[in-house]
Amino acid sequence: MQDLLDVTAVKPIKDHWLALSFENGENRLFDVKPLLTKKPFEPLQQWHVFEQAYVLAGTVNWPGNIDIAPETLYERSVAA
Repeated sequence: MQDLLDVTAVKPIKDHWLALSFENGENRLFDVKPLLTKKPFEPLQQWHVFEQAYVLAGTVNWPGNIDIAPETLYERSVAA
């Protein structure tokens, strides 16, 4: 079982990927595309919304009260 790791930095990159930094120093890449057709993530299909990603309370958030749990971001991401 992976300890819960906070996200410390996020950078939206082309093709709806997130470049993430975690508190353990790891940098990872997360593909958001599989979520884009599901609620509440549909607005993220638009780049001008997607690129507004920010870190709050240890995870990635977007305007409109959209977020992804940090454990999901870690478990479904790949090493950068």
